[in-house]
Amino acid sequence: MAEPKTKPQKGGVSAYVNAIEDPDRRRDVRRVMKMMREVTGAKPVLWGGSMIGYGSYHYTYASGREGDWFLTGLSSRKSALTLYVMAGFSSYDTLMKKLGRFRTGKSCLYLRRLDDIDFDVLTLLVERSVRYLQKKYA
Repeated sequence: MAEPKTKPQKGGVSAYVNAIEDPDRRRDVRRVMKMMREVTGAKPVLWGGSMIGYGSYHYTYASGREGDWFLTGLSSRKSALTLYVMAGFSSYDTLMKKLGRFRTGKSCLYLRRLDDIDFDVLTLLVERSVRYLQKKYA
């Protein structure tokens, strides 16, 4: 079975953040990083060179494929600040209605700027997702 391409890397988090050209995006990234560290109690780890992950869990799919992934994380992409809410969004309808302006993928939350959302609601969303994963994969 093939190994996952995206893995934790040693160091690099500060260099990754410092390389973000837009000072507003860099500020937003740092604010989200602080929140994720407080929520998880984990230090940031660079995954695959472009994602900052916090904590980890071990998963096994019905197919037998298994691996490790971060509980929550973020990445500064060209068009958006991407937050990884690994539990997905289907159980969080009430929070999502209060969040503000965003787009989603399966477990990705795309934000143009933190000023577009309610940061307290975002924090609650990340907390609930992390707690769910910790309970499910304990």
